[in-house]
Amino acid sequence: MKNGIKYIFFIFVLIILIFAMFQIRKNNNTEEKTEQEVEQPQIKQELKLGIAGYDTINPILSNNKYVQDIAKLIYEPLVTFNTRYEIEGVLAEEWAKTSSNTYIIKIKENVNWQTGENLTVNDILYTIQKLKEINSIYTPNVQNIEQVEAVDQYTLKIILNQEVPFFEYNLTFPIMSKTYCENEDFINSDKVKQAIGTGPYKISSITTNNILLAKNENWWNKEEKESAIETININLYGTVGEIYNDFKLGKIDYISTNNINIEEYIGTIGYNKIESAGREYDYLSLNLENQVLQNKEVRQAIMYAIDKDTIIQNVYNSKYYKSDFPIDYGSWIHESKNQNTYNIEKFYQVLQDNGWRYEYNNWQKYVNYYTRRLNFRLLVNKDNEQRTKVAELIKQQLEAVGIKITIIYAIDSQYDNYIKNKNYDMVLCGSYVGPNIDLYKYFGDGNIANYYNEEVRNIINDVQNISDKELLKEKYKRLYEIYIDDVPYISLYNSYNIVASSKNLAGSMSANWFNTFYNISTWTKK
Repeated sequence: MKNGIKYIFFIFVLIILIFAMFQIRKNNNTEEKTEQEVEQPQIKQELKLGIAGYDTINPILSNNKYVQDIAKLIYEPLVTFNTRYEIEGVLAEEWAKTSSNTYIIKIKENVNWQTGENLTVNDILYTIQKLKEINSIYTPNVQNIEQVEAVDQYTLKIILNQEVPFFEYNLTFPIMSKTYCENEDFINSDKVKQAIGTGPYKISSITTNNILLAKNENWWNKEEKESAIETININLYGTVGEIYNDFKLGKIDYISTNNINIEEYIGTIGYNKIESAGREYDYLSLNLENQVLQNKEVRQAIMYAIDKDTIIQNVYNSKYYKSDFPIDYGSWIHESKNQNTYNIEKFYQVLQDNGWRYEYNNWQKYVNYYTRRLNFRLLVNKDNEQRTKVAELIKQQLEAVGIKITIIYAIDSQYDNYIKNKNYDMVLCGSYVGPNIDLYKYFGDGNIANYYNEEVRNIINDVQNISDKELLKEKYKRLYEIYIDDVPYISLYNSYNIVASSKNLAGSMSANWFNTFYNISTWTKK
């Protein structure tokens, strides 16, 4: 009987052990399954974009800003710029200025075209040749190239027809495949209009109303985080208004614009936005050939009497950005103060300390047996409605403190003649700034202000051959200090740029006016 009980007890323990082992194995399988489920690839994500007024996706042939932005995902340049407009190599591994007009460029050896063929210097030579032959928005980038030659398969030499300050900043044109394009009519061929690139995305299909991009599996940049965005669906529209409407409806994920009235179209809520200073830079140039304006204190007084905030509020709906220097748009080289130099107390003080007196409804000063007065002609382009309004506000502000202003309203052709003949005391000017930090236009020979300062000229010449970033910053800091004190120009404002993105789009949205899709590898759809 005892033996029977022992036998039953043994069987019972054995059953418990078997059951326990089964449960452990089951739990292990469950954990394994959970681990496998976590490692499953992400669901394919699609970014929805829009282009209005589409012409061709080839950026060398296109004149469309939307195309230029999106095409950077397909076609790559030798160099690009980060969010602070610092130069970065893309297809170029390194570059060096070996003489005043000679550059050596080494390209990366591991870059493949989307067809799998290797990128070589022949592709760069071919692209430069085509840019010099056709009328492209990138043609100015290569206009000073006199000769270009292959040193070896991955090294080229560029010889310029003159010294071009910071020429490497011009190497932002997209590179085309010689093998793919050379036997085609470059301008009219449908094949060239949809050419292959080396970028992270490639053209999957193009129809009348749509362009579909897919990830480029041959992309060379393996160190870059792989984007969760698998496809980019680009709808083609007749007008920008249609894009804005579809953004509101959730059919577009991401738009970039310099339209200061954008909120009238897309509202103010329900999306994320990044605002920044844009490319358009306006300033007041003072003609130092005028004997009165040769007096630095007079120029300072004019600066103190102009209220930039009021101008921006009245003309640009408070959207434009105050500027105090020609490269005050977020560039790494200049620490923006975003200052409004308007100060009426300083206006009166600087004039009075310099011997000016307000008499008979005008500021006067007796110099060399002659009475000088603060009475100036302000030139503005009549065909530019916004600048005309700005000129009238400047006149109003200066006359409120006793400086007489006569506005010269000149149509385009007249305006150019006035500029050529230096027939003005002040002129309201505008420029499209680029990432290039060269300021020779403002301080070199023939500048519109007829301004000369020996220290400034030495700095402008010195910086062309400085590669050390900290030393460059010191040089530009000194340049800024002289600029604010000497006042050859009065910087007014930069235009407005906004990126609006869907709430469903996450990641590092760090776009600027040069690169709308910077850091797209970090983006994901929620």
